[in-house]
Amino acid sequence: MKPMRENAGFWGGVLALGAAAILAACSDSDNASGNGVGDNAGSSAKAARDCTAPAKAFAAVEGGTFMMGQEDVYREEGPAREVTVDGFWIDTTEVTNAQFAEFVKATGYVTVAEKPVDPAMFAVPADQIPADMLKAGSAVFAAPDRPSNNYADWWEYRPGANWKKPLGPDGADADERRPVVHMAYADMEAYAKWRSGRIPTEAEWEYAARAGAENYTEQPSEANSWQGVFPVKDFEEDGFGGVAPVGCYAANDWGIHDMIGNVWEVTSDLYAPGHDPNRPRRNPQGPSANVAYDPGNPDFASRVMKGGSFLCAPNYCQRYRPAARSGRDPGLGASNVGFRLVYDSEKAAKGAL
Repeated sequence: MKPMRENAGFWGGVLALGAAAILAACSDSDNASGNGVGDNAGSSAKAARDCTAPAKAFAAVEGGTFMMGQEDVYREEGPAREVTVDGFWIDTTEVTNAQFAEFVKATGYVTVAEKPVDPAMFAVPADQIPADMLKAGSAVFAAPDRPSNNYADWWEYRPGANWKKPLGPDGADADERRPVVHMAYADMEAYAKWRSGRIPTEAEWEYAARAGAENYTEQPSEANSWQGVFPVKDFEEDGFGGVAPVGCYAANDWGIHDMIGNVWEVTSDLYAPGHDPNRPRRNPQGPSANVAYDPGNPDFASRVMKGGSFLCAPNYCQRYRPAARSGRDPGLGASNVGFRLVYDSEKAAKGAL
């Protein structure tokens, strides 16, 4: 079943049990207690961590040149090439529920996940669409009771799931200290405009996440990722079995928290597998809409998301690295995907506080 509109890829894929390939890269999950590791309100801490909010709301990133990409893990991350980015300012944490709530209070904004679904988004007669698929909601991961390599065994469309209720109407309210999730790209852009910021390019994001460091492949200790056998058991050795409050893990050398792990972060670049060596090397951006292509969702243009999530595990998803990248459906969010903003001036960054 093919979607009729560009932003309908998620919906058509849910019906076909196939479009969530982008989510399978590192997804979201419920823990055994029912609190939900994909939940913004139910994470449990196994090890003591200082989750005091960072004192600095944004960091200045000086422009520079670096090797973007990686060639020894996943094919779509290469080829590595030298690029240069101009300086910018960046949020030191992912956008939180508290920050997004301020936006909603000021503007009355309603997210995509809070709106009923238009039947016209599916290329099938309305009477063939399950009733729940037309209700407002979003994608939530429910951990299977047995090992599985099939993402269709764990992802579900859950009516009533949105940024306020990450697990749906029966789940806990979103914790104001945790990253906001269940965001469509349009929701992120609306927030960015209100805050006088913008969604970072992939090059800007990766440059800030690297903070001058070289590529690596091992699972980092100072990042919220999955310890154990995904998707069945997370031993929570890093302190959390789900989305953590921002600032629980040490900042990188440039003072920026959680660019690796916790939740995937969406960039403004459109997605194509691999880096085009012929693209400009100064302030590069992704391909045009005519060239963008996501094999997991070939019917529409995906956005690049970076950094992996708390569900990235060595046995399934090794995307807990700055060079890691995957396509992200722009039409709807998920409970393991968030974002942060960058700014073109210090004045704009300060004005966003």
